[in-house]
Amino acid sequence: MNDPAITFCGDDALRLSAPDRDGRLARARQLRTTGDWLEVVPGRRDVTVQFDPLRHTPTEALAYLSHTLATPAPPPSRTRETVELPVHFGGKNGPDLADISNRTGLSEAELVSRLLSEPLQIDMLGFTPGFAYMSGLDDMIEIPRLLQPRQQVPAGSIGLITGQCGLYALAGPGGWPIIGRTRVSLFDPVSDKPFRLQPGMQVRLVDAAAS
Repeated sequence: MNDPAITFCGDDALRLSAPDRDGRLARARQLRTTGDWLEVVPGRRDVTVQFDPLRHTPTEALAYLSHTLATPAPPPSRTRETVELPVHFGGKNGPDLADISNRTGLSEAELVSRLLSEPLQIDMLGFTPGFAYMSGLDDMIEIPRLLQPRQQVPAGSIGLITGQCGLYALAGPGGWPIIGRTRVSLFDPVSDKPFRLQPGMQVRLVDAAAS
């Protein structure tokens, strides 16, 4: 019988349900170390592994994944790399900050203060290359997506929606309300790991105007 926590994802991938963030990232590290998967991608509530369909049938891949998961994942890392990013808030760097302020009833300064108060946790990358989904915001602050997405959002832009913060590593289209922008480069095309931010890291935002 198949593990109910594992489902097929297309013809060459399997998805493992893993709601706990620390446990999910630990499982992803465990699966990467085996060297048996073409790709291991942690999501917000799961981990997806890609296998080589020329070497293994889906049934074989499922059996091997189930066998690997029978071994407990290593304990979550007690230390997390923290990346500090100076951010220019509002104005042309954060064109939606004033609207979010009016919508929530919080002043712009209060919104920025909440973002700066605690480190944000990177849950996953996705949507566009290197785009970091970060948790740690107050879910009670309801911020919907833009009704009309922008065709081009500058690299380094930081957006908010309810309960989440998103950071654009590369310029591209997007529908997140933008509240600020960092000038720190988050993409290095010649690096083995071209994107500076990775799941499991912490991001501490600082007000560039105050530094």
